[in-house]
Amino acid sequence: MRNFKKNLIFIVLGALVINGFAYADLNKDEVKTYKITANNPEPIADALNNFKVLLLPKTFSSSNELNLIDINEPMNFPWKLEKLSDVYQFDFENKNAYAKNKPIYIQIGYDKKSNYLKKVYYFNRFTDTWKSLPTRDYPKQNYVIAQVPFLFARLAVFADPDFMAVGDASWYRYEYGLFAASPDYSMGTKLRVYNLDNNKSVEVTVNDFGPDRNAYPTRVVDLDIQAFKKISSPSAGIANVLVEPIGITESIESPDIKIKAKSAEIFDSKTGEVVYSKNPNEVRPLASLTKLVAADVFLNTHPDMNKIVKYSVRDENYNYKYVDYKWQVERLRVKDGDTLSIQDLFDSALIGSENNAVESLVRVSGLSRSEFIDKMNQTVASWGATSTHFEEPTGLSPKNVSSAHDYAIIADEVLNNPIIRKTSTMTEYRFTTRNTKKLHIVRNTDNLLLSPDFKITGSKTGYLDEAGHCLMIGAQAKNGDQIIVVTLGEKTKDDSLKETDDLMRYGINKINDNNL
Repeated sequence: MRNFKKNLIFIVLGALVINGFAYADLNKDEVKTYKITANNPEPIADALNNFKVLLLPKTFSSSNELNLIDINEPMNFPWKLEKLSDVYQFDFENKNAYAKNKPIYIQIGYDKKSNYLKKVYYFNRFTDTWKSLPTRDYPKQNYVIAQVPFLFARLAVFADPDFMAVGDASWYRYEYGLFAASPDYSMGTKLRVYNLDNNKSVEVTVNDFGPDRNAYPTRVVDLDIQAFKKISSPSAGIANVLVEPIGITESIESPDIKIKAKSAEIFDSKTGEVVYSKNPNEVRPLASLTKLVAADVFLNTHPDMNKIVKYSVRDENYNYKYVDYKWQVERLRVKDGDTLSIQDLFDSALIGSENNAVESLVRVSGLSRSEFIDKMNQTVASWGATSTHFEEPTGLSPKNVSSAHDYAIIADEVLNNPIIRKTSTMTEYRFTTRNTKKLHIVRNTDNLLLSPDFKITGSKTGYLDEAGHCLMIGAQAKNGDQIIVVTLGEKTKDDSLKETDDLMRYGINKINDNNL
């Protein structure tokens, strides 16, 4: 690339604003046009240095005109990707003059930093999709270069958050060959690893998983010592690297998201707007998502969380009314007369979704059971969740129902309580019953809490045969805004986690795009 760049002619785009949407609506004065001679085009200097078309001499057999635009209009962007640059359009007037054996390269600068894999994508307005181009990233210079196979295109730089590309690499001893361990790429994937400090590179094959991003958040890959020696001295320990996949086909990304859940919604807490929905008003069984409302009602009784109370077996007997066999009920393994704190009950109910713990909270709340359930229904109705109804406080009854839209409203209100925010995002809780000194451990079943990609502000899982797998997640966008994601009626737990994760990315990307 270094020798190639010596022969390139740089043509720089100016910044322009487009008010129309279709290409045909563009006015002549909105397009910046440059004259190009056949043999020796003059370099063009302009105020904006973020977009360049790179041409070899004799790319065109005769003089040509290049129309350049910095697009600023509503467009649909790939929901999985993070947009790092403006959208640019270039168009050569005399396409018949193009010498097809001459490549055309473009260089796009990005002001927005990202350590993820960056590619240039072009927009296909007929399919409303974006397709990637072969791209080389220059993270120290904050630009990418890509080869363009056509004479007209709308282009932008996007980063893929599923693949880290820039960071550090360490080494290990395993098979003593050109191998790497990666948490992003599957076994057998070939990667090119560049040392950004000395421009040395090595091609490796992924043959192991790691490193752990939770422990090493800036680690891109680990290299077998033989591979590491190709780009750095092992005594250095760490190298500053760029990683690119080799031989992976270009991806086509759609602005739309498709999910299998029966119903879902993404709710923007700041604006109250619905970012995405699927069957949002369809009323469905709610399962253990019920427990967040029970927690809110209980906290509004102003309990002493340190108070020690006795467990009563009659609490779990309420649970058994809704199942055929006792073993089907998720419950806290305590015995009649065991003593524990109200905090122990509350955390067990919300983190471990222990059904008997919820009934114990109802019993010690100072309200009768019917009063407590009535309070749950009155509370959500006052919030505007008009299609929601609770028969009991745990979610074991399939008659506890709501809609994705209603529950997004409910979650938005409930997560205003800092105690619920904190407790619902804990991965586990440990306590000992006071009389037996027996250790109890309750664990959260929402594995998304372990994701390093999001700041989770609230969480609750749920499952019934009638409800399917249900999940609510509160997540904070980079700009501080919070979204609520609700999925109801997933077939499997894996589907519930995967699609909720996708919806979080979709919602946060949409909010960030709107605030650019």
